[in-house]
Amino acid sequence: MSSATPHPTPEEEPAPKPRRFPLADVLRVGRPSNIWFKPAFSVVAAVAPPSLLLVALGRLDLAAYTMAGSLCALYAHNRPYHARAKALAGVVAGMVGGLAVALVAASLTGNAVILVAVGALLAAVQKVVCDVTRIGPPGNVILTFVSSASLFVPQTLGQVPGHVALAAVAGVWAWSVGMAPALVRPHGPERRATADALNATAAYVETGDGHARARASAYAAVQAAWQCLLLTGPRSLATRRALERLVIRAEIALAAPADADPARLRAQARALRGTGRVPGADDPRSEADELLGVAAERAIPHRSLWSRLGPLTPIAVRTALGCGLAGYASLALGVGRPYWALTTAAALYQANITLTWSRTVQRVVGNLVGVLVFAAVAPIADLGPLALVLCCLVFNFGAEALIGRNYWLGSVCVTPLALLVTEFPGYQGTGSLITDRVVDTLVGALVGFGAALVVTNRRAGNRVATALTTVGLRRERAARLLADPQADPAALETARRDLAAALVDLRATADAAAGEWWLRTLPQERVVLAEQAGHRTLAAMVRRQGLAAGSGAETNRSAVAGASPDTGPGTGSGANGDTGNDTEDVRP
Repeated sequence: MSSATPHPTPEEEPAPKPRRFPLADVLRVGRPSNIWFKPAFSVVAAVAPPSLLLVALGRLDLAAYTMAGSLCALYAHNRPYHARAKALAGVVAGMVGGLAVALVAASLTGNAVILVAVGALLAAVQKVVCDVTRIGPPGNVILTFVSSASLFVPQTLGQVPGHVALAAVAGVWAWSVGMAPALVRPHGPERRATADALNATAAYVETGDGHARARASAYAAVQAAWQCLLLTGPRSLATRRALERLVIRAEIALAAPADADPARLRAQARALRGTGRVPGADDPRSEADELLGVAAERAIPHRSLWSRLGPLTPIAVRTALGCGLAGYASLALGVGRPYWALTTAAALYQANITLTWSRTVQRVVGNLVGVLVFAAVAPIADLGPLALVLCCLVFNFGAEALIGRNYWLGSVCVTPLALLVTEFPGYQGTGSLITDRVVDTLVGALVGFGAALVVTNRRAGNRVATALTTVGLRRERAARLLADPQADPAALETARRDLAAALVDLRATADAAAGEWWLRTLPQERVVLAEQAGHRTLAAMVRRQGLAAGSGAETNRSAVAGASPDTGPGTGSGANGDTGNDTEDVRP
């Protein structure tokens, strides 16, 4: 068993230098997401029935509340359906809860200073909850938009239960829309994630070992596939085992690209389309070691909620400070809708300040173009309630269709959508809406980004470096024990659990820390390599301890099948996000 490659400690690494904020490529239009149509059609299917029903009843003034619940259909499209059901239920609960708090506050006071403070605190809570649960795009922005806008809607305490009930009913409908594809393709998300990993690996193999961007993309896709597979339910054991072997084939190709066949990898990816049989791995016995290691890691419980909250403290402070100051600046300028400035600030905060800067530029450009689109569409929307709803549906679809290309393109659709929603209770002047939106966009962007510069998160990079060092040291200790025939079984068990816990902590720390302005780039490739090596060491320790009943590939597959998929670590956005939170996403 080879020992882990030692990594320098945070003290040994050179002092970081501040990054320059980029301007090139910030507005470049890229390729759309391979599942852009899923959230696009889902949000239309979730918004249309409640809104059209209210048009028929002559109560379009209530559509803002049903739309709050319907927008929950935007979430969790990259998660296996077992995990998606729980995630969507949590989103609906969070949406309804935030709306209820906002409406109660609006009914108890009309003091704008107090309402902005409530909105800023809600935004901070929503940001932290979305990040700690790794819900992925669109993250907290939808929740913050709904709750902050509701703070400034005239309300009485007696109206609150009915309005909240409308949102809850629409949320249940959105949950049904999000889960409906499971009836046709029950393993679609995990098959798609595995296919993405195979295709990204094939692209890296074709470009050659010296292509850093292709290599980083391949490692990221493999990591996303593992995270998706860790969330599959107990009814997906056979499919999950087959997909795990394919992901490991991708890892093997990454480790030895000269020996890999990209055509074979792409053929296996194509075979994952539809609902046909999952193709078998080229050599199942060669993947057995890591499969057993993955099973051992699954047996380690989640990190505690409190331990995951700690690294998010700077993000929470940024959000509360930036949103609060943006709202107060908007009030000081006499703008009648400070929640737009508050929401703009909340939408800026990404995993690091560099991404926050890019999001700031994109949002300003997108909103400025979006108000011009609204000016052109407003005469059509003013023809009647049905025309207004149809325009909203078009912009809902457009935002999701363009979201993967660039944030500013999506914002071009979201801006007129947000302006049209304000007309549900009745017509408002186009000129005043445009003026308020432009002013609030500029105020929210400037104040929000200023808060991001003031509140830094310098420890994030050190946490990742420390976690990598810990994994290396614990793997070295495990390797020494494995090399000793007389090693104490109790020491082996302790070392095994320590290594597995370190791997879980490394993944969580890397997801939480995507870097800051003064930090080095997150060493994503080192994280993936450390996890892969750790899985193989765990496998050797499991066999040494006799925890696998038997030997060979069939025994290893049984060990994986018996592991609980619900006790493993959580997942990001991504990619997620979101952590997702650095994915290209755009909301009001």
